[in-house]
Amino acid sequence: MANLITVGRLIVMFVVVAMVSFGNVDVIGASMVLIALVFASDGLDGWVARRRNSTSAFGAVLDIAGDRIVENVLWVLFAALDVIPLWVPLLVMTRGFIVDALRSMSYAEGMTAFGSRNMMRSPFTQWLTAGRFMRALFASAKAIGFVFLTGYAGSLGSDAPGTWLGDIYDLAPFTVVGWGAVWLAVTLTIVRGVPVIVDAWQVIGTSSGSRSRASTSATVPSRPEGRRSPRIEPEEIP
Repeated sequence: MANLITVGRLIVMFVVVAMVSFGNVDVIGASMVLIALVFASDGLDGWVARRRNSTSAFGAVLDIAGDRIVENVLWVLFAALDVIPLWVPLLVMTRGFIVDALRSMSYAEGMTAFGSRNMMRSPFTQWLTAGRFMRALFASAKAIGFVFLTGYAGSLGSDAPGTWLGDIYDLAPFTVVGWGAVWLAVTLTIVRGVPVIVDAWQVIGTSSGSRSRASTSATVPSRPEGRRSPRIEPEEIP
């Protein structure tokens, strides 16, 4: 059930992409509502999995992959519509590729993305990436920012002036809050990624070094009992 919710969010997101690309003002309004639902249901799949006692490693990975797809597709969409600079999706996607690659290596070490077995080692990184406040702030910034960008893309259309959509985006306080959420989401995406890379690199490097030493110790042949090495007297040393 939880995995179906994740897949459903992806389907709705791609429907929204088509609506934003080709819709009129009313369709854009519906798209804003759907985008809000996509992000509001972000934690629903995890809650359902825990409620039904059906949590799994596959479900956790699918949830993370689903979130990544939703965010990357929307960043690319709004860059393609000339709403945001192209460097934004490029930077966000690069950060995501690096973090997910390190995270996949951490899974091999028996770690998880969140919880007591996560990759974070410093209290600051723990708070920044896994703390409830920061996770809620990041999720809220993305939700508000993407809803705002959806409507903003529609407000640039030729049919927007004189409509409710055009009037809303003519309000300075509304646009200040909207753009603030957009750039806060971009900033937090990068800021939250840097310490993850640093901590994960240290953890994986330490684990790899431990395995290497264990492997070396296992391959060193033990000296047979009862057999002593020949004694070398000082004068025999060349």
